[in-house]
Amino acid sequence: MRKKWEWASPDVDMSVVEIVGGVKHAQALLDLLLEPVFEAAAVSSSEFDLLLHLHRVGGPATARRLATSMSRSPAALSKSLTKLERRGLVEREAHPADGRAMLVSLTDAGKGALDEIMPRRLAVEGQAFSGLNAGQRTRIVASLDTLISALETPAPAE
Repeated sequence: MRKKWEWASPDVDMSVVEIVGGVKHAQALLDLLLEPVFEAAAVSSSEFDLLLHLHRVGGPATARRLATSMSRSPAALSKSLTKLERRGLVEREAHPADGRAMLVSLTDAGKGALDEIMPRRLAVEGQAFSGLNAGQRTRIVASLDTLISALETPAPAE
């Protein structure tokens, strides 16, 4: 892919195309693999990720904290939370110390959705990565950590 772009724009450094293209391609492949898991599920893949994130927090969290830690816009997160709240999977209540903030909690139904979907998701993901040995997995995780760190640390302006 990089060669095609370099041919079209020889004066532009296209080396990042391989990284961005690879990440997007990998995500698209994962989405395709997981599609059957979520077809009959009570939540979408992105809603599942939100429920899982809320579960990992271990208790009520502000919507702002969730948006920041999930790298989502507050508006997009609020929209997702509204849908999940209507279906009884999360509940929101006023923050006792900050009248502008809402605390979000996972309901028993939300925990049930996680319990139903998680084993199927892990089985699909486990099968998808079964061809990788321990060393390959370790290198991939280290590379992803490096990538995430680079994206979280903005480069100085030139």
